[in-house]
Amino acid sequence: MNGEEFDQLVSFFDGMARTSWLSAVHDQLKKQSGSWKDARVLDIGCGTGRLLLKGVEEAKHLTGVDLSSEMVKASQQNFFLHNRSDKSTFLVADAYELPFEDGHFDVALSTCVMFLLPEPEIGLKEMIRVTKKGGTITMLNPSMKMNQMNAFEYSKKHHISGFEQTTLLKWSNVSTRRHRYSEEDMISLLSELGAERVKNTEVLDGLAMITSAEV
Repeated sequence: MNGEEFDQLVSFFDGMARTSWLSAVHDQLKKQSGSWKDARVLDIGCGTGRLLLKGVEEAKHLTGVDLSSEMVKASQQNFFLHNRSDKSTFLVADAYELPFEDGHFDVALSTCVMFLLPEPEIGLKEMIRVTKKGGTITMLNPSMKMNQMNAFEYSKKHHISGFEQTTLLKWSNVSTRRHRYSEEDMISLLSELGAERVKNTEVLDGLAMITSAEV
């Protein structure tokens, strides 16, 4: 994977983050990640920064990293437009080698990223490494139920159409070619990496899963 693959997709991913279905999942993920009050928050694979913007009034500082330099520029612009550049840092960085010291963040997030990695375990290990003891990690991943047929049926059931449906179907299509997880998979994987109190919550009628854990 390289950042150039995503440089031309800034508008698509920014629009996807603002869809009704993903924005609602982001709200739920933020809630499950715990309080951001006076916290240092990291988003790995931050896209255009929309998830971090949801907690900009609470957090002490928000940091986003992405493999795409154009995504990083878009995040910086979004925070500038919200007059919150002073509370944010955005960097081009690889999830396999995060440029931060051990235990630097109170909260670490990752949405629609870890399942894309050839070796998700490396990314998860880094996510845990940069989170302080007692801090939380929270992520969104597709479940074993995620596929294009089930995503299409979900769209019909919830009257999702147009661009919103397109984004969900594209996510489902990519998911079937990368990694999907069961609750047992996530509990086992994170426990092996030293995380504790793993909690899985189904979203999108079970097509995806929010997983949180303490470090």
